[in-house]
Amino acid sequence: MHYTVVERELELRLILTAERSVPVPARLGYHSDDPYAVHITFHITSEQPVNWTFSRDLLVQGVFRPSGQGDVRVWPTRVEGRGVVLMALSSPDGDALLEAPAAQLAAWLERTLRAVPPGTEGERLGIDDALDHLFAQ
Repeated sequence: MHYTVVERELELRLILTAERSVPVPARLGYHSDDPYAVHITFHITSEQPVNWTFSRDLLVQGVFRPSGQGDVRVWPTRVEGRGVVLMALSSPDGDALLEAPAAQLAAWLERTLRAVPPGTEGERLGIDDALDHLFAQ
């Protein structure tokens, strides 16, 4: 089966206070063999990059309206006239509020949706083929 990876380097901003933020280089990743998930790797000052994985649908919805609950919440807003998407991430290690440029994030998501259109994710997992093979034995 054809395997697709859609990646993009993107500079996010880590919001420290209402007046202060710092740039955080990040890599957005989408893999067609894991079609429901998106991966974000943050390259911060720690020795190891920080990886987050969450639902592609949650991120797609969050570009347009508040989405998610618990550990990952995403919502659109405007900052100084720019469209941005905010991501609030919570873990036992701490919380982070990140700002992503909406147009660049949406363009990357559009590429993932072209690679694996919504509603076809299950076909990518090969579950039907595996079940057919299993029951044929």
